[in-house]
Amino acid sequence: MNKPVLLIVDDDPQVLAAVRRDLRSRYRENYTVMSAASGEEALNAIRELKSRGDSLAMVVCDQRMPGMMGSEVLAKSRPVYPLARRVLLTAYSDIDAAVKAINEAHLDHYLSKPWEPPEERLFPAVDDLLDAWQAESLPEAKGLRLVGHQWSPQSHAIKEFLASNLIPYRWLEVTHDADARALLDAAGVGADELPALFFDDGTPVLRNPDPRQVAERLGKPMTAAFDVYDLAIVGAGPAGLAAAVYGASEGLRTILLDRHAPGGQAGTSSRIENYLGFPAGVSGSELTRRAISQAQRLGAEFLVPLEVTGMSIDGGYKRLTLADGRQIVSRALLASSGMSYREHPAPGIAEHTGAGVYYGAATTEAAEFRDRRVLVVGGGNSAGQGAMYLARFAKEVEIVVRRDSLRETMSQYLIEQIEKTPNIHLRPRTEIARVEGEGHVERVVFLSLDDGSTQSEETDALFIFIGTRPRSEWLPAEVLRDAKGFVLTGRDMMAADGYARTWKEQRDPLILETSVPGVFAAGDLRAGAMNRVASAVGEGSMVVRLAHEYLALT
Repeated sequence: MNKPVLLIVDDDPQVLAAVRRDLRSRYRENYTVMSAASGEEALNAIRELKSRGDSLAMVVCDQRMPGMMGSEVLAKSRPVYPLARRVLLTAYSDIDAAVKAINEAHLDHYLSKPWEPPEERLFPAVDDLLDAWQAESLPEAKGLRLVGHQWSPQSHAIKEFLASNLIPYRWLEVTHDADARALLDAAGVGADELPALFFDDGTPVLRNPDPRQVAERLGKPMTAAFDVYDLAIVGAGPAGLAAAVYGASEGLRTILLDRHAPGGQAGTSSRIENYLGFPAGVSGSELTRRAISQAQRLGAEFLVPLEVTGMSIDGGYKRLTLADGRQIVSRALLASSGMSYREHPAPGIAEHTGAGVYYGAATTEAAEFRDRRVLVVGGGNSAGQGAMYLARFAKEVEIVVRRDSLRETMSQYLIEQIEKTPNIHLRPRTEIARVEGEGHVERVVFLSLDDGSTQSEETDALFIFIGTRPRSEWLPAEVLRDAKGFVLTGRDMMAADGYARTWKEQRDPLILETSVPGVFAAGDLRAGAMNRVASAVGEGSMVVRLAHEYLALT
């Protein structure tokens, strides 16, 4: 198979030669570096690559070219190779054009001329972009192949597990894809054994597996390497990931556990536009991929999917009980298990969950609803990001909210993007009264909060992003919580009923410490949290310094 292609486009022969030289010096072993002297020549080359079945990893295109501007070339290349990374090459005077291209051409990065030295100003950016492309790209005929029914909750669960854990796979719908039937017949897999997961290394097919079986087959570690840890982290959202990075880098024996996948709710966001240092925005999965790679490179252990069901104190040690009965012991503990979406109470929702009703799964299921009508239920940032991603595929996306507008619950940048997206519509002052369908969602009954009237309409799916509840049920009663179940820490905990009864230390609790010494809380689980990725990362980082203070006292 040919190497993936890096395509450079510039009408200036000297610049073209310089970029080609620098990229070949570093990437020629793994990539083929091609060049084009105009936008039209570049688009012809891209179409020819597609017809040959070759992979295009990146397009680096100059902005100011006669006939066709670079941002237009990048925008036109996107439908042909949607996963290829797009980089705009600009002069300092064209920075405004680059920022505009971020929105219009979905630009991944821009480089200013000159980029000398390339070791500092070119290669780090290209390395990150190619790593991201490698993580998402998968040859059509290779890798993991998951065969199942679109309206199967079991199939949805495996898709969610693979996608959330950043494992590339190819989805084959059994009723529509000819390759699916050929695979099933060859392996002798029956209709009652779906979903089925096929591997390209000759190992036996997994029939109707659960996520743990998939993780074990893929070689994911499921057993702790040590008897005792300095810091155990429960929940791999932004707070937990930050604590794992800093804990491991500062010499603490660190283990990170999650019941499902890294990233938490932030990991499912299709695009986070306001996170520091990413002017073009960053997907939750990409931010998660970088963080988990960084934590593991620094020495943190990561075990998934392992659910923590309880915690007890044994002579100052924190003893975690897992769902399978095993235990993990640590000297300090961070509870960062975050929140889960509340189940929608409308009749018909529970029966159709995984079969047209999805909780926060927009990035996993969006492609299956191309040219269909879908609903997004909820008005927060997660709902807005989900709606924007779904709009790339669905014919119509309708956001259903109880309020008059989105302004009290959603960031302004998202509201503006939604208003500019023609296939997204807002349905205010409305509730979902009932969901109907045979085997999958077919109709929804809306309830008007203005006059109490109901209206039944056909729709294909609901993506639910309504309010959340904290995942704190695994913590013992000694860990004080507020009335909603959020964990109290520091001064907030000192003011709570029960503080004098539970806190027996001669010192005051540390800032993010709970009512149990050496047990900390951070991120969305903590009472008073800011519910932002950046604040969660900050809290997770702080916990490592606080854990050092606590360990020095014991």
